[in-house]
Parts: sequence; C-alpha cells; structure tokens
Amino acid sequence: MTSATAEEAALHLSPRAKLEILGAMLLAMFLFALDQTVVGTALPKIITDLNGNAVYTWSVTIYLLTSTISGPIYGKLSDLYGRRPIVIFAVGLFIASSALSGLSQTMEQFILFRGLQGLAVVADLYTPAERGKYLGSFGAVFGLSSLVGPGLGGFITDTWGWHWIFFINVPLGLVSLFILWRLLPAIRHPEAGKNVDYLGAAVFTGAVAPFLVGLSNKQGGQWTDPAVGGLMLVGIVLGIVFVWVESRAKDPIVPLGLFRLRTFTISVAAMFLAGFGFLSAIIFLPRWFQAVVGTSATESGYNILPLLAGLIFSAVASGQIVARVGRYKFLIFGSLLLLSASLLLLTNLRTATDRPTLWLWMALAGLGIGPSFAIFTLIVQNAVSPDRIGVATSSLTFFQQIGGTVGLTIAGTLFADRVKTEIPTQLVAAGVPQQMVDAFAGGGGSGQLDLTGTGDLGTKILAATPDAFKPIVEPQMPHIVAGIHEAISIAIANTFWVGIVASLLAAVFVLFLHEVPMRTTFEGGATLREGQSSRLPGSAEGDAVA
Repeated sequence: MTSATAEEAALHLSPRAKLEILGAMLLAMFLFALDQTVVGTALPKIITDLNGNAVYTWSVTIYLLTSTISGPIYGKLSDLYGRRPIVIFAVGLFIASSALSGLSQTMEQFILFRGLQGLAVVADLYTPAERGKYLGSFGAVFGLSSLVGPGLGGFITDTWGWHWIFFINVPLGLVSLFILWRLLPAIRHPEAGKNVDYLGAAVFTGAVAPFLVGLSNKQGGQWTDPAVGGLMLVGIVLGIVFVWVESRAKDPIVPLGLFRLRTFTISVAAMFLAGFGFLSAIIFLPRWFQAVVGTSATESGYNILPLLAGLIFSAVASGQIVARVGRYKFLIFGSLLLLSASLLLLTNLRTATDRPTLWLWMALAGLGIGPSFAIFTLIVQNAVSPDRIGVATSSLTFFQQIGGTVGLTIAGTLFADRVKTEIPTQLVAAGVPQQMVDAFAGGGGSGQLDLTGTGDLGTKILAATPDAFKPIVEPQMPHIVAGIHEAISIAIANTFWVGIVASLLAAVFVLFLHEVPMRTTFEGGATLREGQSSRLPGSAEGDAVA
C-alpha cells in the first residue's frame, strides 16, 4: 500500500474509530506522562526497600536519558515503517518493562527496567500539523498527570506497595494496545524516514552515559580517579565526536544549522539550565517529607502540589500574556530571577521548617519555572521558518530533558557528599557525645544501614547496634535521630544551589536575546529578518539545516 493510499484509507475511518484511536493514544500518553510523576513520591520507599541510596537519582536519570534518545528515532522509524508497528511495539515494551520494574528485587534490576520504560516512551509520532489538532487534549493529559501523579503514586504505595505503581500500567496498557492493534492504520512516509541517525544516537549515548556515571562516582571518589574524572573526560571527548557526527549526518538528531540562529541557541541554553532546579525539587522534597518529617507517601505527594500548581498556572498565564502583548524577554528574565530567589529560600530547609512556609517557597518555585516551559517553546517556534518548527521544538525538548538529567545527577552527588560530612557535625550539635559520634561515623553504630531511608530511623539504628552497646545508645537515640534528620535536611537544601546557579546563568543568557515580535501569519517574516541580520543564507536557519 502506498503512502497516499494509506492516508486515504485512514481518512475514511469512521468517527467512532477515530475517537477510539485518539482515546487509546491519550491513554498511552497518560501512562507515559504519569510514570514520570508517580515515581517521585514512591522513590524514597523504593530506595529503602532495595537499599539503593547510593544510586538514588539514577532511577529517574536513566528514564530521562533513554526516553530522550529514543524519541527522535521513533519519529523516523514511524515514517519508514508506519506508526502502527512502532506504537504497538512501544506500548508493548512499556507494559513489559512496567511489570519487570514492579518485580525488581535489586536496585540494579530496577534501574535497568526503568531504562527500558524510557525506551518505550513515544514522544514524536505526530507531525506538527497533527499535533496542532490535538494540542489541547495532549496538554490536558500532561497537566492532569502532573497534578494527580504525586498523590496517586503515594496512595498506591501506602495502600498496596510501590510495586503496584508499575503493575497498574499493565491492564490499562493492554486496553490501549488492543484498540491500537485493532484500529490504527499503517501509514508510512518512507521518503521522510530513510535517513535515521543511528550513529548520532549511539555516540550521544556513549557521551552522556560515562559522563553521568563519572559524576555519580564522585560520591565515593576523587575528581582525579579514573572512575570519576576519567569517565567524565571520555564523555566530553565523545561529546566532541557527537558534534562532528551530527555535522555530517543527512538528517541529524540535533540539526547544528539551527544554532546559527542566536534566538534558538540562547533559548536552548537557557532551557537546558532552567531544568536543573525543577527536577531536584520534584525528587528530593518528597524524600524530605518521608525521611525527615515522617509523612506517608500519599501525604508527601499532596505536599508538593503547590510546586506543580504554580508551574501549571504560570505556564498557562505566561503563554497568554505573550500571545496578547507579543513581548517575552523581560517576562522570562523575571521568572528566572524568581526561580533563583525561590530556590535560595529552599536552601533554608531544616527539620523545623513549617509546612505553610515550605508550601510558599514551592509555589514561588513553580511560578518561576512555569514560564520557561511555555515561553521558550513559543520563542523557538517564532524564530524559525514554519517548515522547521517541528525539528526546532523537538530539539528544545531534547536539551531540556538532558539538562534535567545532568542537573539531577549533579544534585544527587552533592546530596551524598554533604550528608556524609554533615551527620557528625549535626550529631554533636544535637547533644550526642563526641566519643559516640566518632564511633558512629566509623560504622560502630550503623554498619551498612541506610540512614536516609524511610521508616522509624531510631528503631533501625537500635536494631543494628550490638547488644553490648544498646544500653549506652538507647538513651541518646532522640538526639541521634534529630541530628541525622537535620543533616538530611541540610543536604537536601544544598542540592538547590545547583538550580540557583543554573537559573541565574539562564537569566544572563536571556539578556542577550534579540526579541523578535511574535508573527501573526504563517509566513516567516520575523524569522527572516533575524536570519538576514545573522547573514544566514536561504531559510531562517540557514541552508545547512535543509
């Protein structure tokens, strides 16, 4: 069947069939999106059960990395082989990897299966025109998943156990898979998908993976160690190779020609940096609520709603403001300053921090990050010619996810380093005798016990204490727990400095934006003016992109 014939057949689907297909796709996308939000509140419990504190952030990092890499590849393969087999494969892989994630018995297994879940995320199966038709539905799906995900993840974890946040994907995914298998037409565009950048994807993975592993290994080593600095150097070298590969690829994952356009380059750099602080808050604040305050997973999920509500409100409001006034530079600059200020407030997080104060700080952080998700997309789409909107938008999303991945890894390393150095100091400050602190730091009181996990910390420490020392340790237990909780609070607060520095750098980049008025037609007038000022030949982003 030719591409034209297949498209004609698809157009003659009954309205009911089209609605069923759309419903199945929205259900699949909801599961993909929900999987990114339910895990945050369940993660402290997962880490405690699987003894994975040393690789706490990797269950999220690996998911982001594999989903980022697979997105552009799926888009090309769907053009080459048709969307039907690609979507069915992705949904089937998601169902299988969800079941395996729920069955994980070790942290290594969990990270591996989370990586497979990331490979199952389909983010680019619709053309820009098609995405426009369903933009409201897709936006509602992601907004709903952001709001209900944390609370739902906590509720499932508290009620049935963390395994079920993955098992629940199986029956829902099977419903989606059955409808797509039965109704989704096989439309192909082989002329658009023949140049799949497999080499670029492989080299990029080879660059990012050792860099992130080396950065994570800093928790137990020095910068000069081969497992730390050596791996990071390998990643940097392969990153340079990636740029060289992309410059010669017929259809690259990252079209380098777009970077000739200053507006695009600055937007990508700022979005890359803006994602640093957001993920740290989403991942580490539930840990504070559960490990320090002692809340349930459900309650911790509800407690981060001010952050998500602020994000959604400011994203929608800023988009409307830009659409009305056509200006964005100082709005995005101000929002990035607000983000850095709110993250600075979050560095004051301590055991005694009251909930309303923390909710206010989180709401301000949400208000600060929200415009970045909305406005930079508008800026990029306005800055390129209409035929490049799809690739420019996907490139922006690509670097946003990579920025979040790198930022979260850095934050995880800072947390692990700080909690080690802070525990002895806070134990002394809490009134624990110095001799006992020295023995505790040397493993005498805790052994291999994870002191940052969920559950009754005092009971766990006492259970790991030799019987001969229990009469000495037990009277000091309230002071020991108080000191450790304060150390965890300070270590989590320390992670927000990554976002502060990154958001300030992003704000500086925004100052160099050349504000192009929002175009009111489908022609690339505004884009061409900037392109001409940059002396780019041909299209708005230069002939090299074409």
